[in-house]
Amino acid sequence: MAKKVLKNRSQITSTLRNELYDQLKELSNDTDIPISKLLDQAVELLFEKRGMNRTNSTRNLGE
Repeated sequence: MAKKVLKNRSQITSTLRNELYDQLKELSNDTDIPISKLLDQAVELLFEKRGMNRTNSTRNLGE
């Protein structure tokens, strides 16, 4: 099987507590926003909270 090439994204592997994953999945289902986009927003908010500069312009959740 060929490796999937991602041009604008980086693939990571991580784990979440089960209850966080369940809530994230429910939010994704309720809003029709993919989990990956929700995680993008969560990381951006973390960087904001920590006073770190973001590299790209802020995107809307629905993109």
